[in-house]
Amino acid sequence: MATSLDLDHLRTLVAISECGGFGKAAVTLHISQPALSQHIRLLERGLKRKLFVKDGRNMKFTVDGEQVLAEARQILAAHDSALARLQVQTEQVVVVGSSEHSADQVLPEMIRALHQAFPDVTTRFEIARSTTLIEGVTKGAVDFAFILASRGNEGGREIGRTPLHWYSAPSWTPRLERDAIPLVAFEEPCALRERAMASLGDAGHRVTVAGQSTTLEGVLAGVRAGLGVALLPNFGGTPDGLVRRDDLPEVGEAGLNLITRRGLDADIEATAIAAGEAFFTRRTLQIVDIPA
Repeated sequence: MATSLDLDHLRTLVAISECGGFGKAAVTLHISQPALSQHIRLLERGLKRKLFVKDGRNMKFTVDGEQVLAEARQILAAHDSALARLQVQTEQVVVVGSSEHSADQVLPEMIRALHQAFPDVTTRFEIARSTTLIEGVTKGAVDFAFILASRGNEGGREIGRTPLHWYSAPSWTPRLERDAIPLVAFEEPCALRERAMASLGDAGHRVTVAGQSTTLEGVLAGVRAGLGVALLPNFGGTPDGLVRRDDLPEVGEAGLNLITRRGLDADIEATAIAAGEAFFTRRTLQIVDIPA
């Protein structure tokens, strides 16, 4: 039998109960699901009790698990109350999210701005697809995030707009009219993919998805390999190894929106807005100053 209990493992147990599952608890705690499962295994090993049992595709607490959960709540409440009485300052962490498209350009600006405004705050960041970030902000696992607003109904505050361009490998050439245009895109669901297919379709082209990926690097690799064309936002210029295509239909622009979790500190939100808008201001000046 264990002679001591790890507080992090107890917090994991409580998080699983409050979040309704292992996956959601891992997101809330900002750890991987394997790491979360390891916490439970170590807790079970130390207590020599089975805390969970399979229930269809899910896991549910055993009788022992429910008992340990009740004790965990009491232990953590006593621990946190003691810290409050002793006025022990806990680490303040701000979790910043960014879509892959804007991460290289916007995220460094955001982290610098937060560090300057809040030097005692620890900044963590998460780079993911916009749909994943929206879910993270909604659940409170991400404090705020910059997302690509391709549809226009994603919500949040628009920080700026960026043009959407077609890109291909330098050696790629459009096929004959009777052939479909090969598209390299993110896996569904993806608003950018939808706009690409709709734009080509409206111009009378047939489209085939020649390659798809869950990551931006995967999409870029497919385009560099000559599989086809990709529609991408122009945050940082033309990606390495690709060329911009002006012989395909114009698609327009997409917004970069800031979404924030409910209850986010107003000063932190203001800092995020200012940093995002400053990025777009500098970017516009740089574009204007380029000699003809």
